[in-house]
Amino acid sequence: MDRHPLDRHPLRTLFTLTGARSRRASSWDRSGGNRDYFVVGPGETVTLLEHDGPGCITHVYCALAFPELTDYRDAVLRCYWDGEATPSVEVPLGDFFGLAHARIRLVHSALVSINPGFGASHGLSAYFPMPFASGARITLEHRGAQPLGGLFPALWYHIDYDTYDRPPPDDALRFHAQWRQEKPTVAVGPQPNVQLHEGVNLDGAQNYVALEATGAGQMVGLLLQINNLAGGWYGEGDDMVFIDGEAWPPSIHGTGTEEIFGGGACPAREYAGPYHGFHLIESPDYAGLVGAYRWFVQDPIRFTRSLRWTVEHGHANNFANEYASVAYWYQTEPHAAFPPLPGRDALRPPLPAIYDEARAAFAAAVLQALQSLPDQGPLYRVAAVGELFYAGRFDEALQRLRVG
Repeated sequence: MDRHPLDRHPLRTLFTLTGARSRRASSWDRSGGNRDYFVVGPGETVTLLEHDGPGCITHVYCALAFPELTDYRDAVLRCYWDGEATPSVEVPLGDFFGLAHARIRLVHSALVSINPGFGASHGLSAYFPMPFASGARITLEHRGAQPLGGLFPALWYHIDYDTYDRPPPDDALRFHAQWRQEKPTVAVGPQPNVQLHEGVNLDGAQNYVALEATGAGQMVGLLLQINNLAGGWYGEGDDMVFIDGEAWPPSIHGTGTEEIFGGGACPAREYAGPYHGFHLIESPDYAGLVGAYRWFVQDPIRFTRSLRWTVEHGHANNFANEYASVAYWYQTEPHAAFPPLPGRDALRPPLPAIYDEARAAFAAAVLQALQSLPDQGPLYRVAAVGELFYAGRFDEALQRLRVG
């Protein structure tokens, strides 16, 4: 029997019956009031979702109002599928949503978005499908010294998901996301921190490693963060992806760091697209903080036994910089053990000397504005300074606060 043309419609799932039922876990006020948020205390772990039975998470959202900038690293998101003892997702909250170095940049991509609020608040969304057969549990641990959310200790969140009458098919892989860092990388060879040189790399052994997975599956995304301590163009490093335990040379060998993320040579301006982005470039001379993402939606990196995703830190690994990453992938279970998540201090984002002064001034202005409630004008005016503060433009935020 011939297939109907609608069977090939790209949005077919929007107008056909599937038997799935839509559900949401959220921070709504169980008393019926308007306090639609969770308060997460220091050292506390809260459960955001717990569901028994088969299903698939379709959307995760959260927002804070006046957070500590460090909240985005102090809170750790973990996801457990089908009763597993160790999480398949273990990533600092902000980084999971593509927020590099805890510096806000607006992103509108195929799989994550960072959207504006009223200045000091931003909405974070992720759209990775996350299927499970017998149950799902999502938790958030807050390792900060004060309640999560800073001057307004509140977490708003939604987790949208489908439930099913029967488990997903056997070929439905489980979603994973993992944090890694190396601070700093070790410069290899006699010419450290030199952009162009004649060194060679013929094994990839000293590369930065973003993912080592065992099983069968496909890598679908990468967030790469660099603190360019050395200065100058750091991005001569090639990506090298070793599939199914292969020796040198790898099946996938790149030509430079910017090519991974879709940029032209040596990007000096920020951009954020559906599948590629250099969404954080702190300085046009490449010094300081860099953040980039790549979604392998059209071209997932497939493996049947193992995957080792690596990138050089400078050509032939000759740059000494701080690297961190989040890898996103799907695979069969069980997954390989994750590296231990670093402690709170080791995860702290890079902050300049002026940060403490800017933070104190911003907090004082917010507290003063709160005293004017219910007149919201002063609060909204000082919240607008949050656009500068949370972007890491601390000098400009201080200047705005000083002139009132």
